[in-house]
Amino acid sequence: MRHIALYFRVSTSSQTNENQKIRLIEYAERNSYTYDLYEEVESTRKTRPVKQALLAKLRKKEYEGVVVYKLDRWARSSTELILDTKELLDKGIGFISVSDNLDFTTATGKLHFQILSAFAEFEREFIRERTIEGLNRAKSQGKIPGRPKGSKDSKCRRKSGYILREAMKRQKIDETHGINKSIESYLN
Repeated sequence: MRHIALYFRVSTSSQTNENQKIRLIEYAERNSYTYDLYEEVESTRKTRPVKQALLAKLRKKEYEGVVVYKLDRWARSSTELILDTKELLDKGIGFISVSDNLDFTTATGKLHFQILSAFAEFEREFIRERTIEGLNRAKSQGKIPGRPKGSKDSKCRRKSGYILREAMKRQKIDETHGINKSIESYLN
């Protein structure tokens, strides 16, 4: 690897990325890599726009690898980590975690990745089994699974605009195939 991306993030805006940044830059310079920094300043539960932008560049192979401070800085769950890392490794893109001393481009790193994958699979299966057991127990106690009924369920839902939206969708599909008709023809 010669040109890499350094990705670092914190969970809340009151924390700082400086320690991660220093360690990652030291690692890159010690290994004579050229690098670009990707700093996630504020990462909520669902959105990490800097990571998504980096993933898009990695998919285009703009970098030969990505280096993170710790595995939990890249992914919030083992499933996310496994899926992202597998995609990168399948594309020939390296993945290194400095603090965890894991380099998934080496034979040892690949073994570690396989072990992590096995544990993630075990964890998913274990959660699934517990969920099924819980649902069966609740059903045997006479409970109805699912979201409890609320105020939205008792009111009649608004349907205005539905027919027009569906007509516009069909019109747009036809336009991509070179068919141009007025919106009125789709309303019948």
